[in-house]
Order: sequence, then structure tokens, then C-alpha cells
Amino acid sequence: MPQINILPKHIAELIAAGEVVERPASIVKEIMENAIDAGADKITLEIKRGGITYIRITDNGCGIDRENIRKAFISHATSKISTADDLNAICTLGFRGEALASIAAVSRVEVMTRTEQESVGTRYCIEGGEETVIDDAGCPKGTTLVVRDLFYNTPARMKFLKKDVSEGNAVASVVDRIALSHPEVSVRFIRDSKDVLFTSGDGKLDSAIYKVLGRDFASTLIPCDYELEGVRVSGYISKPFNARPNRMMQYFFLNDRFIKTRTGMVALEEAYKNSIMVGKFPACVLKIQIAPGAVDVNVHPAKTEVRFANEKMIFNAVYYCAKSALQQGDTRVQASFSQKVARQFMPPPTEGKQIRIYEQQLEKIKEETKPKQDFWTNTTSAEFKKEVEKPKPIVFNDNSKFEIEKNDEPNLIPCFKPTAQEPVPAPETKPEPVVTAPIAEPEPVQPIAEEIQPEPEPYRVIGEAFKTYILVEQGKKLLIIDKHAAHERMLFEKFKANRDGIETQMLLAPVTVTLSKEEYSAVLDNLDLLEKAGYHVEDFGGGMVIVSECPTAVADADLSEVIMELAGYLVTSQKELIPEKLDWIYHSTACRAAIKAGDRTSDYELNKFVEKLLSNPDIRYCPHGRPVLIEMSRYEIEKNFGRV
Repeated sequence: MPQINILPKHIAELIAAGEVVERPASIVKEIMENAIDAGADKITLEIKRGGITYIRITDNGCGIDRENIRKAFISHATSKISTADDLNAICTLGFRGEALASIAAVSRVEVMTRTEQESVGTRYCIEGGEETVIDDAGCPKGTTLVVRDLFYNTPARMKFLKKDVSEGNAVASVVDRIALSHPEVSVRFIRDSKDVLFTSGDGKLDSAIYKVLGRDFASTLIPCDYELEGVRVSGYISKPFNARPNRMMQYFFLNDRFIKTRTGMVALEEAYKNSIMVGKFPACVLKIQIAPGAVDVNVHPAKTEVRFANEKMIFNAVYYCAKSALQQGDTRVQASFSQKVARQFMPPPTEGKQIRIYEQQLEKIKEETKPKQDFWTNTTSAEFKKEVEKPKPIVFNDNSKFEIEKNDEPNLIPCFKPTAQEPVPAPETKPEPVVTAPIAEPEPVQPIAEEIQPEPEPYRVIGEAFKTYILVEQGKKLLIIDKHAAHERMLFEKFKANRDGIETQMLLAPVTVTLSKEEYSAVLDNLDLLEKAGYHVEDFGGGMVIVSECPTAVADADLSEVIMELAGYLVTSQKELIPEKLDWIYHSTACRAAIKAGDRTSDYELNKFVEKLLSNPDIRYCPHGRPVLIEMSRYEIEKNFGRV
């Protein structure tokens, strides 16, 4: 049996530090929380190289006297609690007494501190858990703590740190949460000698949101305040039409402490049920106030996970808080956000406004009937609007609405029957004997001939159901094709086949996108990957990126939503391989660019679409795994009608 040994003190401290100090952001969180517990209303943080080499935190709190400075760096030494009963009513952010000892075990720490009663301050230095200096020093009331060379004595931990940018963004995320949870504290954040954040400390949550999350985000919020059975929930939630593609902008605070709570998240999203699209999520900054004895925060050293004595009560409080705010607040879609959406709710025109309404509709018609390129020569969002297709006549009905006149030919058009719009030369035409080179006219038809090889079994396009499903008769079976799923798969395969040459488009007006700190960091870490997928994204500073080029397929899409969706994925897929990430980006782009269910599709476009699909037997499932088409035999149909 191996000998059981008692570990030396410094090894035990290194092990314990692994739970508390995971990265520079862990240090910033612990020290800033200590500063708030010390009564500080001004905190200044400065970091260099993401906090790996340098962290300095200065506060104007009560300070530490010389008699207690050594005790502060001993494990499980704290001024927050003294008895077991105190654990049942924790009112401070820190209480475990592990932070300073753990930080000192894996870095070089220098402290300058003075209390109000002292005339001279104290300078205290400790490296790797060993005290090196304790001396008098002149300093203002409060504490300044400097941490240098994180993990200098544990190289194994150092190699798990990420790039400086990523670590710095993680620190910024912690600072944001501190500033939001304590708007009464003025927070200043300096990153590599540049001021990143400065809050006023006026105690107003809306001011903190404006400074931390930006003007655009703050303008989309509505206030809420609700109390139920001793639980008070207050703060701000987003309007339904400003929902986001992920949950990165959901901030929950319990007794002024940032927490991760599934209960609150589910309650919030339940309140938005039937108000936002599937796959979209509300944003919020919600503060939950509850009696300290009704919650257990002593679950993990990070103290972001908590246990509630009554989960249902928390759920109900958050749910009714959000629900009442949505019912009372102005959640209407404003024309300034989308003129297109506003026009959908335009009242019927009166007799005196006929000409004006007609002109507006005519402009809309011109835009919607503008010819586009087809889906295999270009991958625009309106793939099936062929350049060779002539604009069709416009007919207005009595209600001043419009419809595109249907083709005069029957709806049931055989796929191989060329329409009058196709520039197909007569096959009998022969060049003169003196001409040795092939005639140039048939060349435009050649790619199409190659596309349909091998030739599929003869079929007949019957039409389209619900503007979503294409009905095709082929032999003794009926094919039902999901046009969105099929087109999505086609585009996905095209992107994968052209990894080194995706068709892109420069934007006339580059798009700026505001991201959460996690999203911002993930995007900056994957700029090369996004570039390979056709997105030219650059750092714009302040949690924003700027997009100046994108795949042609999504040039007409809302690029802000596209980038936010990609950013959310990159946050959750950090451990995945690059090819897997790239495939997902192609998949997301294809989904955005594919023709949508409900889009109008002409008979000509339907025929060309089916021709493309049936000539490629590999296209049977979309990238999500949904079937592209289903088959029903003639026997199955006749059996359902009782004919067999």
C-alpha cells in the first residue's frame, strides 16, 4: 500500500488556488467584491496583457490596518463571518476567506493600504505565498492591490490561459457585471493604457446600463418592478421585437450578486411566450431581492451558482414581473426601426389618397419584381428570380393590393419542356463546313446540360402547396419537396465545395454590431475563420465589430442578426475543431440565404428547382437533418381512398 503523506503547506495552497483562481478574471472578481464589501464607492481597475502580467485595483474603502494585513493572506481568514449561524444570513459578496491566500499562492502581490484612523499606510508584498516585504508607506485611505505574473510558479496552469485579448475580454465581462450590480459604485476600467469604461456611480441602473451595454441596447428596454411573497424583482427587459439570437444579454442579480439561474431564465422566456419568434431570446437586466436566509450562495467558490429554498416562488416573481411589464409597456413596433413592418399595418387608403398610395405600391412592386439571378449561378437571398425571366404584368384589385399575374400556360409544366423565356437554340442548326471552331451560341446551354446529368426519371411538376411544398408526379409516386430545406442543402454543399472561393460582396455602408463581452471575444478569436467563410469582420472597439464584406448569399439579410448568431455559436463551440466550426458557419449562412417557406415562386422557378434537385440524388436531407422530400406511392394514395 502506498505511503499516505501530509502535503506541505505551499502545495496545499496551490491546489486550493485552482478552485478560486482560474484566470485573471477570477482575481478581478474577488478583489472588486472585497472592495465593495469594504464600503468603496469608487473603484479603478487597470490591466495589461489581459491581466496575465499586471492587474491593479484601487478603491476608497475602509482599508486594512497593519495588525490585520498578514491575517488577510491566511487561508480561511475573513472579517465577514465568525459563527456557523452567519452562513444562514450572508449579506456580503465575499465570506469564504480564500481569495487573497489563493491569489498570493500563484502570483506576486503588492498591497498599499491605510485606514481612516491611521496616519501612515502599510506596504505589504507576498510572492508564491511567502511574505517578502512589510513596511510603512504613504498612501490615501483605501486599498491598492497589484498582482503581477500570474501563474509564474505553475507553468502547467499558464498554458491553459487563452490569448491576451480573450483574457482581457473575460475581465471586461466581470467588470460589466460589477458595474451593473452596483450602480452606486463608480467603476473605471483601464485596459492597456486605454479607458474602456467609466460609470458615474449615481445609483441609477439605467445609467449603468447605458454606459456598460451601450445606447442602442438601452433604448430597446422597458422598466419593470414587481414584488411577490417577499421577493422583489426589478430592472429592465427588452421589447419583444428586439429579441436576440442567444441568451448572452440576460443578466440576473441576486441581492446585488451576479448569478446564473435557470429558474429565472425559464420564467423570463415563458413570459415572452407567443410574443417572440422561436429561436429568439429576450434580453434583461433583472435584480432579485430576497431574504438572505432563503438562498444558499455557498455552493461554489465562484458564488455564481445558488440554491433557492423556494424555486417556484422565484419563478413566479420573475414571470409576473416580466409579464406585467410587457402588458403595460409600449411594445409596439416603431416605424423608425422598420418601415417595411410599419407598412403592413397601414390603414386602407381613403379616396383622396389614391394617387399617393398607388405610387407607394408601385415602388414596392418594382422592388419585389426586380429580376434576380438563379440559384446555381449566384447564391443571393432571392435565388429563384431568374435574370432571363421577364417582369410579369401587374394587376390591381379593388382593395388597391396587387398580384403578379400567373403564367398563361397551364400550371402542370413538364420539366424538360423549354419555356418561351429560355434562350435555347434549335439543335438542328449546323455550322458551315468551312467553320472549324464550334459555334458559340450553344455555350450558355452547356452548363445546364451538364447539371442535369444523369438524367432523372421523367416527372411532372404539379404545383406548390402552401407556398412551401412542391408537388411532383414521377412514375407511380408523388414527391413532396420542402423547398426551403432543399435549397438550404444545395447552398450548403456549394459553400463546402468552394471553401477557397466563396463569392462575396463589399458593403456600401459597413455594418456595426454590438456584442456581449463573451461574443466579442469569441468573434475576435475567430476572425480568420469568419474571413474564410466570406465575412470580413474587424474590431471596432468597445464591444463592437464592423462588417465590411459578406457572402453574396446573405447580402440582403440583416447582418447584425447574422453576426450575433455566429458569435453566439462561437462562444459555445470553443472546443470544437475548426472544420466543424466552418461547416456550421456555412450551414447558418445557407439557412439565411435559402428561399423561405411562404415566398412566392413562379412555375418556371419551380421547374428549374425540381430539375436541379432530382438530378442530384445526394440532396435528401437539409443540414439540420430534416428530410428534403418525402415519397408517397400511388398504391398508398389509392389505399387511403379505398380504391385498393
